[in-house]
Amino acid sequence: MKTSDIIVGLDIGTTKIACIVGRKNEYGKIEILGYGKSPSIGVSRGVVANIEKTVQSIRKAVDEASLKSTVNIDHVYVGIAGQHIKSHQHRGSLVRNTLENEVDQNDIDTLIEDMHKLVMQPGEEIIHVIPQEYIVDKEQGIKDPIGMSGISLEANFHIITGQITAAKNINKCVVKSGMNVEDLILEPLASAEAVLTEEEKEAGIALVDIGGGTTDIAIFQDGIIRHTAVIPLGGNIITEDIKEGCSIIKNQAEALKVKFGSALASENREEEIVSIPGLRGRPPKEITLKNLANIIQARIEEIVEHAFYEIKNSGYEKKLIGGIVLTGGGAQLKHIAQIFEFLTGMDTRIGYPNEHLANNVPEELSSPQYATGIGLVIKGLQGAENARKINAEVRNHTSKEKGGFFDSIFKKGKQFFEDDMD
Repeated sequence: MKTSDIIVGLDIGTTKIACIVGRKNEYGKIEILGYGKSPSIGVSRGVVANIEKTVQSIRKAVDEASLKSTVNIDHVYVGIAGQHIKSHQHRGSLVRNTLENEVDQNDIDTLIEDMHKLVMQPGEEIIHVIPQEYIVDKEQGIKDPIGMSGISLEANFHIITGQITAAKNINKCVVKSGMNVEDLILEPLASAEAVLTEEEKEAGIALVDIGGGTTDIAIFQDGIIRHTAVIPLGGNIITEDIKEGCSIIKNQAEALKVKFGSALASENREEEIVSIPGLRGRPPKEITLKNLANIIQARIEEIVEHAFYEIKNSGYEKKLIGGIVLTGGGAQLKHIAQIFEFLTGMDTRIGYPNEHLANNVPEELSSPQYATGIGLVIKGLQGAENARKINAEVRNHTSKEKGGFFDSIFKKGKQFFEDDMD
């Protein structure tokens, strides 16, 4: 990969918009050239609710990233989430003309294109078509069939769909901000690239990305994506619960959650009290940390229940040796890994996106809340590399065909002169 490949990831979240500019260094690590973030105004539960406000927030984050990185940002890889996201399993098949030619990239592209032609529910469109495993002449469990011989080529696909309007609104916001969408990527897939290792994906793992408006789930096993889901609950609803339960304003509730919040009430003592300033001349409010943790724990338990239901629903619950990895802003809550372990019985760790980052990256970016943004950069770099490989294959294939054409003419000419001399 050329070090000149500069990729920009744009994470349009419910609470924040993050723009990250990165490239691969000579050691294969991600070097962050600059980043910007702004409060997300106009996005609700992962879906654009107000175009103009979202455009303003995007511009603010992009301008900051552009200034820090001294890169003119015109193309971005954008994340998509929201409860409208659905996943399906589908099988495609292709009968090849001859055994002489090996299975090549064109055959795989044909299968993927056929999947894109599937008829969806009204108002839905396909966002991703991900090959899981291939079957060549009834031989199952093949991960990469290129170079094999066979007449029948089949594949199992994981197909991710979303609402056309949601995708169009994201596109509209980015275009109005003066940029083009290079690709639209499902956010849990991006987060997975940033925080999971290849060994974990092979062993079996459930990624739970707790954002502001939604909790995204991606399940991997044998290195293959098996299940994706979006739960319409996130960190914002916990803030709302604190606001209602403690009768305070939203900003105070958010600050309380971030600074003193805990997902396990049993870890807090009754005598631990925090004082909240009263509104304009009113006396301050005293809130016990135990009461605060009780409010948070009730909602976290609900999120765990939904996530565990999706894990069981995938059929891979007993095959996930790696357990659960938590990431996203919500994963920064104290004792959240313990409550996930307690309620699911599965090993749980917090996923930090520093696995692929170079050493000189700002400390703030190694926080779980930037997992999606960094994952989008990684996905963009992979896309650029794949496009280059395919172009090289096409050029190679074309030159071989030309070579074959000229060789045949040369042979015919040689034969003609030899016949003439006889």
